[in-house]
Amino acid sequence: MKTVVIDRSQARKIILHAAGLAKPAQFGRGREAVLKLIDHLGYVQLDTNYTVERAHHHTIFARVPDYQPAWLWDLLEDARVFEYLTSDSGFIPMEDYRYSLIAKKSFEERYGEATSAELNAMNRVMDRIEREGPLMLKDFENDRTEASSGWWDWRPAKVALERLYFSGKLMVMRDKTFHKVYDLPNNIVPREINRTVPTEEEFARFSIKRFLGGLGLAYANELAWRVRFAKNNLVRKLLDTMVQEGEICEVEVQDLKTKPLYMLPAYRTKKLAASDAVYILSPFDPLNVFRKRLGDFFDFDYQVECFVPAPKRKYGYFSLPVLSGERFIARMDSKADRKTRILTVHNLHFEKPEVGNKELLAFADSLRKFADFNQCYEIKITKCNKRDYLKTIREQLH
Repeated sequence: MKTVVIDRSQARKIILHAAGLAKPAQFGRGREAVLKLIDHLGYVQLDTNYTVERAHHHTIFARVPDYQPAWLWDLLEDARVFEYLTSDSGFIPMEDYRYSLIAKKSFEERYGEATSAELNAMNRVMDRIEREGPLMLKDFENDRTEASSGWWDWRPAKVALERLYFSGKLMVMRDKTFHKVYDLPNNIVPREINRTVPTEEEFARFSIKRFLGGLGLAYANELAWRVRFAKNNLVRKLLDTMVQEGEICEVEVQDLKTKPLYMLPAYRTKKLAASDAVYILSPFDPLNVFRKRLGDFFDFDYQVECFVPAPKRKYGYFSLPVLSGERFIARMDSKADRKTRILTVHNLHFEKPEVGNKELLAFADSLRKFADFNQCYEIKITKCNKRDYLKTIREQLH
């Protein structure tokens, strides 16, 4: 199939549409819109950082304006989504369950090298859950024989539970306080869901199309990364074959020297436009996870600085990208204090070129809604690189 040639603006529109950010409420409103969103993206990344509302809730809120976090737990309890790994932990449509079995099989093979003590611990955990039903880590006695040496120094029961989860012997639900509850797959996965293990080629073909649906445009390494836990990953090998078959398209972007890009054929004829809406995004939003794409198509150099040593941070611990139309206009290092109900913006940094008054007013409106979503009644902005912008924003907030 002939290579599709597009310009950078078209590329941005395709990416934004695939990310669900082409217009407000692109998937509608209400609980069903949450399911439509997760089904479209293929998964929503889960993260435990609670500086502001957790990443999975934040990602959904950016696209479903009336979102309530309880709706995600409802979808879990109704077995319409489940939690597992793609490139990272996330919430996945239950219809995709069989494709998670490839990664689970890979983990199970790795655990074949476990010690006899580790295997005994896993057997004890399975025996209790089979007899007693769903259990949490706290339901197992502290079986640590030595003092903990750090964050990832799990005690034996935790290691056993996680290994059983990764290998598919157990699944997890979440209680209202976000703690994991471990249970048997037969108690969670509906009977009508296909549980046959796909072939490696079937899995790769599915993954390429599934994740192109949420990325819009992607490099080969990005698509391969999305299924990095699968053994014998065939994604890279199948891309050219799928292009020749017409299943996907190879794309070239004018005035941009890059490695080959890929997209779904539907975008060749789809008419797209970017709205003038302003979105405050999570660092773990699917639009932000691949830094090269942000640089190539949005001229936005972004890094999640919570993973950077404090002296080397440029913008702050938890800096949130701010998108307006087709460009990122700012980033804001924010923290929600649940006790005082104050959202503090420690550093509001605006990008070049200049931001217009209309965009500033839209940003202020989005900031107020974001504070409400974080259950904060007051907004404090302590630092901004544009004093005149800050004056306009504060006037709008008050």
